[in-house]
Amino acid sequence: MDDLRKRSTAGRGWRWLLAFSTLALGMLLVLLQSAQREQARDGLVPTEQYRPSQHAIEFGRGYSGPGWQLYFTEPFSKAARADYRGGIDSQLAKAIENARASLDIAVFDLDNPTIADAILAAHRRGLAVRLVADDEHGLRSEDSHLPRLREAGVAILADGRSALMHNKFMILDAKTVWTGSMNYTVNGAYRHNNNVIALDDARAVAAFQGEFEEMFLRGEFGARSTDDGAQSFALGAGEATVIFGAEGDEISALLKEIAAARHSIHFMAFVFSLEELALAMLRQSQEHGVLVRGIFERRSSLADWSVMPALYCAGAGVRQDGNANYLHHKVIIIDKHTVITGSFNFSRNAIRSNDENLLIIRHPDIAALYHDEWQRQWDSAIRLREGLVDCG
Repeated sequence: MDDLRKRSTAGRGWRWLLAFSTLALGMLLVLLQSAQREQARDGLVPTEQYRPSQHAIEFGRGYSGPGWQLYFTEPFSKAARADYRGGIDSQLAKAIENARASLDIAVFDLDNPTIADAILAAHRRGLAVRLVADDEHGLRSEDSHLPRLREAGVAILADGRSALMHNKFMILDAKTVWTGSMNYTVNGAYRHNNNVIALDDARAVAAFQGEFEEMFLRGEFGARSTDDGAQSFALGAGEATVIFGAEGDEISALLKEIAAARHSIHFMAFVFSLEELALAMLRQSQEHGVLVRGIFERRSSLADWSVMPALYCAGAGVRQDGNANYLHHKVIIIDKHTVITGSFNFSRNAIRSNDENLLIIRHPDIAALYHDEWQRQWDSAIRLREGLVDCG
């Protein structure tokens, strides 16, 4: 009887231990799931979870996920100009070759023969091809292929004003839109640091289509254009918002995103002269401990209008780019989760007079790829020499 009582007591002890272990394991799983959700909200999901497909490109890098493709140039090649092929321009040319109905193109300038030849071939196949260009840097440029396209019968409208038609986007078959920082030039594809993103989303296409029609059909450019406001749409596992300038309120949208930063702000800027944007970054650094680091295009980084000296003197991490040509990105990455990109330089002209597009993307995979690009440029960028900036 004593042995039976001991076995019964021991059995109850094991059952209590098993129940306690199960409860503890369940609590641990809940805590882990909660931590993962918090990491996702903060943009700190471990990079090994990112699994976008990578594409083999001779000069550049390409990636894709559900509803998007992303490309970065590789401008450090020592190849001769005559050997420039197989870059992002070739990827865009392939997309044009696969188009079957229409091409609507807004382009700052176009001296890239690969892209121009693909557009001309599409026109000759019977596609409806329409093109809006900046007059000075497009149609009147000595190296431009636009006059050749116009002579072949392609419908081209120039903006005809001193401010810039600075967009670089293309809508294919009313199904896909390509946009980003890359001008349709040889230098843009092979010598400058650029990014291009293609979106396969009906709402994204509709937003860009509306902007194109404003310019091509109604002749609306700059601040006097119709303001359709911020337009948002789903993007795979994330979402995106596009704002067109100068009719939209891009600066408020930028400041709102910066104010939401809690961990890091990384940027790559061809032009950065917006003092209110720089001050907003510094405010997040001072009030929330946000890490602020940025790369400036070297040639204009110390101009009177550049915010680089102010950021440097305030303790932000800043460097000059290491490309012998141009760092042409217009990119801000917030908390490794949100990406700001497009044609929009962080300048007063972009806000007041140019035609621009500003794309805000909240997507962990895409943000990780942009951050990888930022890291590559940061590693090759140049630290400011002591005494180069007077902080007195």
